Amino acid sequence: MESAVVEKLNWRYATKKFDPNKKLSQVQLETLSDAFNLTATSYGLQALKMVVISNQAIKKELVAHSWNQQQVSDASHVLVICRETVLDSDFIKAHFKRVEEIRSTPREILAPFEQYILESFADKSEIELATWMDKQAYIALGNLLTVCALEQIDSCPMEGFDPAAYDKVLGLEAKGLTSVLVLPVGYRAEDDFMAELKKVRRGTDQVVLRVE
Repeated sequence: MESAVVEKLNWRYATKKFDPNKKLSQVQLETLSDAFNLTATSYGLQALKMVVISNQAIKKELVAHSWNQQQVSDASHVLVICRETVLDSDFIKAHFKRVEEIRSTPREILAPFEQYILESFADKSEIELATWMDKQAYIALGNLLTVCALEQIDSCPMEGFDPAAYDKVLGLEAKGLTSVLVLPVGYRAEDDFMAELKKVRRGTDQVVLRVE
């Protein structure tokens, strides 16, 4: 018998046509925001932020920077996963200060690990840091897609957009951010032909290798 989780994951698909008249509730938006905040990230650094767009004029403007994909305009909200443009020692130290305050962890325990992280990231180039943060964004996207499925919120993960144009429209540079991924969310239109198509997957027996 198929589990409830697998049933929801089978229900999910990359929605190509949203119903522009159906909107997510505030509770649903808070659930997605909490899910983003609770996403696992390397070292727990959370070098990411998420922009939640409901403004219809801005959504329409972004369509032209999204390979003219209408989902961006028709979706209830557009989630833009962004990374920090700079990941410096101050950012890392702020993280460890949070750990100390929230967990009451003694400095003598945190200091060696903090120093290790500081030295490790100091050795990385800008490109290496950007690539590392981009990977964190994909972890967040995967988490959001699963939560959307469990909450029966339709979604469409998108790499097909112009990050520089998004950054300009949303004023992200001034916030020290750059866009990485886009996720329109909402409710599928009744006439979205993709909704009834069978999933095409290689099969669990072909993609899962067991070592016993």
